Amino acid sequence: MPRSVYIHIPFCTNKCFYCDFNSYVTKDSELIWNYLYALEEEMKQTVRRVPAQQVETIFVGGGTPTFLDHEQMRYFLQSVQRVFPDQAPSMEFSMEANPGTTDYEKLVIMRQGGINRLSYGAQSFNDALLKEIGRMHDSGQVLQSIAAAKRAGFDNISIDLIFGLPKQTLTTFHETLDIAFSLDLQHFSAYSLQVEENTLFHVLYEKNQLALPPEDDEVEMYEVVRHRMAEEGYTQYEISNFSKEGFQSRHNKTYWRNCEYYGIGAGAHGYVHGERHENAGPVDHYIQLVKEKGLPRIEQHFVAPSEAMEDFMIMGLRLLEGVSKNVFYERYGIELATQFGPVLEELKNKGLLEEQGDRIRLTKRGIPFGNEVFARFLE
Repeated sequence: MPRSVYIHIPFCTNKCFYCDFNSYVTKDSELIWNYLYALEEEMKQTVRRVPAQQVETIFVGGGTPTFLDHEQMRYFLQSVQRVFPDQAPSMEFSMEANPGTTDYEKLVIMRQGGINRLSYGAQSFNDALLKEIGRMHDSGQVLQSIAAAKRAGFDNISIDLIFGLPKQTLTTFHETLDIAFSLDLQHFSAYSLQVEENTLFHVLYEKNQLALPPEDDEVEMYEVVRHRMAEEGYTQYEISNFSKEGFQSRHNKTYWRNCEYYGIGAGAHGYVHGERHENAGPVDHYIQLVKEKGLPRIEQHFVAPSEAMEDFMIMGLRLLEGVSKNVFYERYGIELATQFGPVLEELKNKGLLEEQGDRIRLTKRGIPFGNEVFARFLE
């Protein structure tokens, strides 16, 4: 049974040049309110069909959830508490936030509404680069937002950083890390830029107008991240994630361990009772389906055992702790070596995987080649 909940707020102040998430720029307050009403109804219908056990993690993503104004934020958080009242004492309740959209009063509302973990989309502390990628904030607003969050009582704050950005250099990346480490945060996510279809960056890339750094520089930036995080006392626990002790993202580990979770909101995906589903993405369509059917599903399928086992390996090997052979057997009734023996031996012989006791995990050499490793587990 799911003990984790993902909720999607699709609204944004603008569309960043690299973003392919389900997000919409709007100033239509009525549309936002109608969406929040539909969201609460979907939550109610979801737990009516699959009653919730004690919830251990909730993650609100987007879009920009902190795009909501004070009244909307208060209503939204109250609706979550109404539908999911049974919460573990140590529940992790995360919300994504954009600098410049979290004034002190809104942060207090969020804290009072149960949010205890913030994830800010900083991306860089170089103002010229922020403009290059279509961000609306500057580095000063990141600092102001984090200071306000600390004053409001937040003591579990993460920021996202992107490397391999157009016109980014190793020097400017080091400078971004210098500022990031000065903030005394609990968690960092550091991602390599992915040029996705249906983004402005993809259009520019196709026209050969996207000035990406050399591939060797991007590889070195990743190594810089890993080295400097370790120096500053952050443990790498997943390919792109680093934390102080006790501050790993417990919600994201739900995904990486291929556990079930409720997926609520426009374009959200969920995994419940062995079935994966996808909700309608366009906001108007989502609202209409909730009114007509209660649940706004546009696709739903049972996950075959072979697919579930592939997912277990692909997601689980992202964690540096790797995957457990015992857990694999408990879930699927087959030994890991029986299902994937030849692939495991091939990757171990290449020095990309290692086996220690109950666990199979990426080697230090294998971490930068994670995607190559994961692909070998696909039929």
